[in-house]
Amino acid sequence: MMSKLIGKLYTRYKMKRFKFIFLTCFLCASWAIRVGAQEAFQWEDCVKEAYVNNPDLISAAQGLKQTEADKRITQSAALPQISTELTGKKSKAAASNKQSDSYSYGVSGRQLLFDGFKTSNDIAAAKEDVKASQYNYAVVSSNVRLNLRTVFAELLRAQALISLTEDIAQRRKQNLELVQLRYEGGREHKGALLTAQADFAQAEFEVEQAKRNLSLAQAKLIKELGWQNKVSIRAEGDFAVADSQSLKPDFVYLADNTPFLKELAARKEAARFGLKSAKADFFPQIYLTSSIGKTNSYWAPDDKEWSAGLSVSFPLFEGGSRIAKISKEEARAKQAQADERSGRDSVIVTLEATWKDLQDAIDEVSVQEKFLKASQERAKIANAEYSTGLIDFDDWIIIEDELVRAKKAYLNAQTNMLIAEAKWVQAKGGVLEYAKE
Repeated sequence: MMSKLIGKLYTRYKMKRFKFIFLTCFLCASWAIRVGAQEAFQWEDCVKEAYVNNPDLISAAQGLKQTEADKRITQSAALPQISTELTGKKSKAAASNKQSDSYSYGVSGRQLLFDGFKTSNDIAAAKEDVKASQYNYAVVSSNVRLNLRTVFAELLRAQALISLTEDIAQRRKQNLELVQLRYEGGREHKGALLTAQADFAQAEFEVEQAKRNLSLAQAKLIKELGWQNKVSIRAEGDFAVADSQSLKPDFVYLADNTPFLKELAARKEAARFGLKSAKADFFPQIYLTSSIGKTNSYWAPDDKEWSAGLSVSFPLFEGGSRIAKISKEEARAKQAQADERSGRDSVIVTLEATWKDLQDAIDEVSVQEKFLKASQERAKIANAEYSTGLIDFDDWIIIEDELVRAKKAYLNAQTNMLIAEAKWVQAKGGVLEYAKE
């Protein structure tokens, strides 16, 4: 009986131990899958993430809120200013040694009637500052889109480069084995063998280099997304442009509608209103004032008093500060005007340059694709000829090297085309929400 009981207990122990080991292995495998898995993101997914998390965009949005608050602060000067006051005072005359008390409370207010239109010009300038901040937000969004699109294209390239370098390494290995056999058979010299070994070593190095480049490209994309924690991410997409703009556009029209130029125009208008406000300082300020309250020598005071009237103030001498302020605002207005003119010229040139670069990049992809097809066909023929001894090593390895260069050049041309398109969109003022992807 005892032996049977011990046998049953041992059997249960083995079953529990097996379940524990199985569960542990399952959890470890699941964790490894999660760690090794890459989260796939399409371009639209990246746009949504960056729109919410990118710190540059968040900063621009907060700057816009600040200028909107400044506008409300400026507008408040044109509204009635109402305040309350409660005072209690004890006083004593030194000669009579008599103490007196006084208490009062009341409400007072004033309303601006005229200040030479200074306040109205300040409000107009504040509205233009808000417009400028809105356009600045669009400019920041456009720059964020360019950076995001660039690193997205670089990640696509880094991913494709992994497979490309691995294929090249495999081909270089096969070439080395072929040269090794010919060398051992006395049909190839040692220089050819050493060259094949060096080519294979170079190919293996480029595989490892491509893996490191992939990690860096992922880090760049994560940074533009605004994520604080690094994760394994994979870009999903192809090397195709949506905004090729094959016909030469009207660069002047495009320039006048860019957020950057509209921001400069708004800042020019704000400076113009600032100059008018500075000149208004030479006019008197007229306010309607009134107050009502109670006062007495005891608490709670019950003697009513009120007042109403006009107040006029005009500074006679302030050390020349008003004249200096006008001079400053005049210089600011001229500077803003010059900035707008310079910015407009720069935008027009940038638009033409980025459009030209995009057309060049599109054509370059087509050319490199033809070179790649030709290199593949030549390499196929040359490989068969070298195997049968119809061509020597020097001619064969040149064709093999050209194939490797053609594959890399085609991938680089595709990446450059995507980046050129991103620069063209940014030059036109395309923001992060740009929908024509």
